[in-house]
Amino acid sequence: MLLKDYSKNNIRSYVIDIIKAKVKKLEFYRNFTLEASRDIKKAPKYDSFREEIQEEIYQLDKQMFTLKNMQSKMQKVLLSKTNIIQLGSLVITNKARFYISVSLGEFFFEDDRFYAISEESPMANIMMGKVIGNKFELNNISQEILYVF
Repeated sequence: MLLKDYSKNNIRSYVIDIIKAKVKKLEFYRNFTLEASRDIKKAPKYDSFREEIQEEIYQLDKQMFTLKNMQSKMQKVLLSKTNIIQLGSLVITNKARFYISVSLGEFFFEDDRFYAISEESPMANIMMGKVIGNKFELNNISQEILYVF
């Protein structure tokens, strides 16, 4: 895996932008669904449809709550360079690139695949406190830590 000079600040900003875009998209869908629910006639034959829309709004609200929590957690993510893996670390292993921040999953930054994982994830729990050169295993997959930013 080739090492690039990754800027944690740029990656952090990129992750924040991804979350903002998801919030904006979710707000659009929620508003659209709310508007649709107002257009449904109050006749009994539309009750099941109204219930489905209410359930959809509930699910959208749950997703929004999760995204807002991610935005809040990103404010606590450290930007300083660290030698020991902790919240805010950018970890390059022989298999993947991990950004310990929020549970966003896979994303691409400068044509490279990264995984934004929360500090509560099993992968982050195994890596926490480790340094360059340490090895670990999760789900029968061994990895070696090559770089920590």
